[in-house]
Amino acid sequence: MDKNPHAFRSETPLPRRRSFVFRTPPMTCPYLDGQMESRIAVDLTGPDASDRYDYLSQTGFRRTGRFAYRPNCPDCSACVSVRVLAKDFQATRSHRRIQALNTDLQVSEQSTIATPEQFWLFRHYQLARHQNGDMASMDFSDYRAIVEEGLPETRLIEFRRPNGQLALVGLIDWLRDGPSAVYSFFEPGETRRSLGSFLILWLIEQARRRELPHVYLGYWIAECRKMTYKTRFQPLEGYGRDGWYALDL
Repeated sequence: MDKNPHAFRSETPLPRRRSFVFRTPPMTCPYLDGQMESRIAVDLTGPDASDRYDYLSQTGFRRTGRFAYRPNCPDCSACVSVRVLAKDFQATRSHRRIQALNTDLQVSEQSTIATPEQFWLFRHYQLARHQNGDMASMDFSDYRAIVEEGLPETRLIEFRRPNGQLALVGLIDWLRDGPSAVYSFFEPGETRRSLGSFLILWLIEQARRRELPHVYLGYWIAECRKMTYKTRFQPLEGYGRDGWYALDL
C-alpha cells in the first residue's frame, strides 16, 4: 500500500553502521508536492530476517521487497505508520455495506509466485489509478520482484468472482502480532465494491479469528487525500517518538 517499491536501487551505506542498513538519496516525494523524500532502509536477507522484521515493524518500519524502511526526511514528519486495533474494531454501516457487496467473492491464500494473470490486473490498476506514478511503467520482472522478494510469512491473497475472474489481490506479511498490508491492487472499474476497504475488513476479521491484536496499514499522511480511507478503521494507532499512540480522527 506504499509506492515506489524499488526506491532502494541506489543505496548509500550509513557511516559506522552494519552493512545491511542504508540511507536512500533524496528524491521527489510521491505524496506531497514540493517535498523531498529520504528513507532509512534495512536489508532483511539472512537467517534472522523474520525476527528483525517483526522488531522493526514494532518501531514503525514497513517492508518493500527485501527491505524494511522508514521515512527519514529532514524537513518533514508527515508520514505516520498506522495500525488498527483489531479486537476493538467496530464495523460501521458503511463497512457492513461493503462486506455485503462482496460476499460473492471467493478468497484463497497463495504462495508468493507471480503470475501473468496477477500482472495483468496489476498493470490495469496502475494505468487507471496511478498513470503518472513510478509503478505504471513496471514490467513483469519488476512485478515479480515485488511479489517474490518477500519472507516465509508473506502470502498473496486472491479474491475472485464466481466466474473465476481475479478481482482483488493483497500482498500480506503475517507478523507475530497481526497482518501487514504490503500492497494491494484490484479491478479499478469496480468502484461500488470499495475493494481496497474490503481487503482491510477481511484482514481485521482474520486477525480477530487468529487472536492477533493488530492490522498494519502502512503510512498515513493527513494532507494526502488518497490516504484518508485509513482513518475510517478505528481504533487506529500511529507511531511517534514515544511509541504507539491513539490516532482518533
